[in-house]
Amino acid sequence: MSGLSWTLPVARWSFWFSAQECVPEVPFVDPMMRRRLSSLSRMALKVADDCAGTQKRTRVVFASRHGELRRTTDILRDIEAGKPVSPNAFSLSVLNAMSGLFGILRQDRSAATAVSAGAQTLGYALLEAHAQYADEPGSPVLVVYADEPADARYGALEQEVERGAFALLLDPDEAPQGQLACSVTRDASASTREFATQSEALRHCLTEGERAAWRSSGGTWQWSWHACAA
Repeated sequence: MSGLSWTLPVARWSFWFSAQECVPEVPFVDPMMRRRLSSLSRMALKVADDCAGTQKRTRVVFASRHGELRRTTDILRDIEAGKPVSPNAFSLSVLNAMSGLFGILRQDRSAATAVSAGAQTLGYALLEAHAQYADEPGSPVLVVYADEPADARYGALEQEVERGAFALLLDPDEAPQGQLACSVTRDASASTREFATQSEALRHCLTEGERAAWRSSGGTWQWSWHACAA
């Protein structure tokens, strides 16, 4: 996988991260639907709405390592206890539930892709967005990443995710704020700071404007931000 590089023209981005078990407000969601949302979907919808703005037709790349694993675990507990499983809970337990809800809320039938690739999920979502945008540069692409650590009953996981969400928009009708350079190499440069998760590295890169890296067994993912002139 090493030796790969690409660049994304970023119109805007949005983050929502919290170590506490709190969730963001999503007042744009109908109250009946809002009651059914998991914390993961709330985080994802929050950043997606912040980032998409008034853009109506937008392709979505949704990414999550664990997805709705907590909801799935609750369903399995109900089955084990002999309780009936709610059809709504089941339909919202799939990985691409959030992208479906987002499309319904915006009445947007644009294509949506779901990505899950272990600890490298966010990096591959950015690569997927690049491929889609390069294939059809006249249509915007919204990347939405949301994750939360797995239930403790699954045991300790290597390179576990941090809790939070991130969205990034590629829009041909909006001047980019800057270029996000992405690469996968064998090793990070000596001056590049490494982080425990991809989301931490990317957040540092975009908010601080500094190079950031995340290391895996297959190579080192690196990001750098190049702001456009005002």
